[in-house]
Amino acid sequence: MPTTARLIAAFFLMVIAWVVTGQVMAVMPPETQFGSFRLVNLAIAALCGWVVIGSRVGTDYVTALSIGLTGVVAMVFWGLFAQAFNEMLRLALSRRYDGPVEAVVDIFQLGIDFGANLMHLNILATLFVGGLAAGVLAEFVHRRWT
Repeated sequence: MPTTARLIAAFFLMVIAWVVTGQVMAVMPPETQFGSFRLVNLAIAALCGWVVIGSRVGTDYVTALSIGLTGVVAMVFWGLFAQAFNEMLRLALSRRYDGPVEAVVDIFQLGIDFGANLMHLNILATLFVGGLAAGVLAEFVHRRWT
């Protein structure tokens, strides 16, 4: 059921995804083709905010902190999976794999490689502080407008 807390959680995770996507794009090599990288990340962030954070509000503020971090971790996990899957499809269409099993297994290696790009202090700090703020903000909105 749509609630204001779900909407705010989705919006705030989209803001975090926008900022982190820009930070990731800055640390990638200049010749990298991003395509719909930002749009995919924003869609995943909205879904994670709506489902993960928005469905769990209604507790205390300490629990809201962990709910916000859970939402950010889910956003990062599904974002890495989606980008790795997209890259695997691109490589598969270029006939870089010998079989379908090799392609599916490579999704995990691609996800690990893409995750290594997140290992910068500014990116990790943005995710951590943004996750805490998203949880608290969603809890505040839930208490205020429910």
